Amino acid sequence: MSDRSPGVNASAGLQAGGGRTSGVSTSSLADISGSIRIPAGAVGWRRLLAFLGPGYMISVGYMDPGNWATDLAGGSAFGYTLLSVVMLSNLMAILLQALSARLGIATGRDLAQACRDRFAPWVVMMLWVACEAAIIACDLAEVIGTAIALQLLFGIPLLPGTVITALDAGVVLMLMNRGFRALEAFVIGLLSVIALCFAIQIVAAAPPVAAVLGGLVPRPEILTDPGMLYVAIGIIGATVMPHNLYLHSSIVQTRAYDRSEAGRRDAIRWATWDSTLALMMAFFVNAAILIVAAVAFHDSGHRDVADIGQAWRLISPLLGLGAAATLFAVALLAAGMNSTVTGTLAGQTVMEGFLDLRLPPWARRLVTRGLAIVPVVGVTALYGDSGVDRLLVFSQVVLSLQLPFAVIPLVWFVSDRRMMGSFVISRPVAALSWVVAVVILGLNGKLLWDVLAG
Repeated sequence: MSDRSPGVNASAGLQAGGGRTSGVSTSSLADISGSIRIPAGAVGWRRLLAFLGPGYMISVGYMDPGNWATDLAGGSAFGYTLLSVVMLSNLMAILLQALSARLGIATGRDLAQACRDRFAPWVVMMLWVACEAAIIACDLAEVIGTAIALQLLFGIPLLPGTVITALDAGVVLMLMNRGFRALEAFVIGLLSVIALCFAIQIVAAAPPVAAVLGGLVPRPEILTDPGMLYVAIGIIGATVMPHNLYLHSSIVQTRAYDRSEAGRRDAIRWATWDSTLALMMAFFVNAAILIVAAVAFHDSGHRDVADIGQAWRLISPLLGLGAAATLFAVALLAAGMNSTVTGTLAGQTVMEGFLDLRLPPWARRLVTRGLAIVPVVGVTALYGDSGVDRLLVFSQVVLSLQLPFAVIPLVWFVSDRRMMGSFVISRPVAALSWVVAVVILGLNGKLLWDVLAG
């Protein structure tokens, strides 16, 4: 069977479900689909290494600059309390990304294409608009984070730094021209830099183990305190990224696995391991940011540090490590650069998947980045640096509000035997997945109620 054929039972399932079907089997990002060879006879670690990559690509979205703002705000204001939110949101992410990989491998269609095949045109347009809003919000965080990192490391003011971020399209194009493996290697390299920077800071912070473990236990005040709830939902929005669900279902198809039923089942197994290991690394980074903020700021009485620039200025003297500020800024720059890569791919995936509209990567990147730069420039000009930091936290809440538009279709599709065939998820996993979806909807509803009620 061809590497680019539709999944087992996919077309029949889509038609049986009563939705539209395009009859087109081409995947999004078709130029890289099935482009990475799986060594014949590879087993164990060799086989895992062949599948390793897509999980780390999507893990970028779980530790981008938007996470920094929410984790810093949570750690400085509430100490270790919101560690439980970081942990639970990461567990939700592991489950949802595993479902996304299963959908892409089992059907040969990414989540956006499955929505286009299954739903009426007006629903597809609504979902596309919601996903584009999420990508712009994410790109907004990337622009702000990269501009702040350039300011901290090289003294470049925010406005020029914001404009400089538009030039990253060239970096993405250069890497994509060298092949998807080169792109994955670049991303994993920068992720390693981020993890190393925070590992050093955790050692310097020497947090109390009992307090950290206590923070992993959920507390009821997270739901009853409006300020804590706002940051908690921001953490969920920054951790469980809606457009990552679309992206993952596409890039897992870059592997040239056997498109038979047994081959797909094996690919799902290894893709799940890949994303789980990558998201465990993302959990370490997010937890480290919050813990460092709790030690350096909350425990020292600086409980209103939600400004990345302020955190950078205070972190070295409060931790007693001269290099802490530099490590902090280097990790922030690496996070912003990494997010550029995945933001481009996610934008291509949703545009091609929902609209079957294919733009050159450079054009797609400039459009998305342009839409993100405008509000940053406007807010910086009107309110200064402090306004930009508030915009960064708000962008993560916007992301959280978009989550149901990705999570509900995903869980619905992978629970549908007519669509998934023998790859349908079990009833216990389906029940757990719907619980996650309901929790996300409930938290978002609570946030909207609090906002409307003032």
